[in-house]
Amino acid sequence: MKIQYVQGECIFRRIGPLPRQYDYLTENIETDVIIVGGGVTGAILGYYFSKRKIKAVILEKSRIAHGSTCISTSLLQYELDSNAMALKSYTSISNILRSYELGIKALDEIEEFIAENGNTCDFKRVDGLYYTAKDTETKEIEQEYKLRKENGFKVEFIDKETNPFSFDVKAGLLSKGGGAQLNPYKFTHALLEVGSSMGLNVYENTEVLDVRYSEQGVTAETVFGHKVKGKLIIVATGYNTHLFTKRVFGTKTTAFNVATKPIDNLEDIYKGVIVRDNDVTYHYFRTTSDNRIIIGGEDTKFLPDILNEELCTKSYDKLEQRLKNLFPKLKITIEYRYCGAFASTDDNLGFLGKDPKNERLWYCLGYGANGILFSILGGMMLSNLYLGEVDEDLKLFKVDRFE
Repeated sequence: MKIQYVQGECIFRRIGPLPRQYDYLTENIETDVIIVGGGVTGAILGYYFSKRKIKAVILEKSRIAHGSTCISTSLLQYELDSNAMALKSYTSISNILRSYELGIKALDEIEEFIAENGNTCDFKRVDGLYYTAKDTETKEIEQEYKLRKENGFKVEFIDKETNPFSFDVKAGLLSKGGGAQLNPYKFTHALLEVGSSMGLNVYENTEVLDVRYSEQGVTAETVFGHKVKGKLIIVATGYNTHLFTKRVFGTKTTAFNVATKPIDNLEDIYKGVIVRDNDVTYHYFRTTSDNRIIIGGEDTKFLPDILNEELCTKSYDKLEQRLKNLFPKLKITIEYRYCGAFASTDDNLGFLGKDPKNERLWYCLGYGANGILFSILGGMMLSNLYLGEVDEDLKLFKVDRFE
């Protein structure tokens, strides 16, 4: 059975024209770095390697940014899926705080890219709200607030009396400038456009079917029989890693999203922040540049083919109702419903770096809610690593850290 990781009408590839199509590979070629995966992670890698004048090729089996990238809500926050106290049994508080700092660094990197190359992806730096509507969870939020405040992060605490939002907040942590939102489909194409101008080669509809390693390098054989030779290969395929390794990366679930039609006077009611709650299966929402709201969550055990229409419909309906409960004064009509794979790890961090048993096999897997930010860090750290510069922070994302 061919596993399907994405299903439904993804808003980001529907609300704008196709920026560019790329050729498929029609000849044997050589390069320094082979990047497998043409989603946002592959595009980020391609950009950073090309920026550092390292020859790189991206091979995408389907269409650029048509997989998990286009179902991402691209609600970017430096914080992790769980609060610090919940993660203490898997990693240290110092590692958690360092991951927060790195998240901010990644947000700054994206903002710098936009400043240099223009805002063609609806990028917006915003505050991030982490909150609960339950009295029993206020201490958790307050504890997280104090930890961040004491360690220099720009945060504010919100309670019932100081709540500026129209929905119920018993306790909230507002990260000032600690988040961002963008269109991941457009962002991927923007990265590839800039990368291509610096020598990056991109091929879509070019699936890699086999990979062979030798002392001299690595060879990737593609669907039409053409081969790409390189010094190393980087896996940027998200959850589809079985071609490269038997290693199990994280725990997969299926996450659901719905997006509204444009809403009049949205900014008068919605405060322009990105939001997530503290539920066990948490929910998150954001706005778009054309005044829509996207809400995601209702995660379930991973559905290998995502064809359970009854379950999907039930999950979409729950998200719609939650949105209407949060914003009863808004006229909400859902236009897009879609779902796809989401992966998490015990410490909420992704995997960046070399395979412990194969020097020519590298990974950039941005698992967790911070996938795009982890990929930005991967682009920076792995391109430096190729040039012989080892970043100390790579140890946080070691491929074998759970072994």
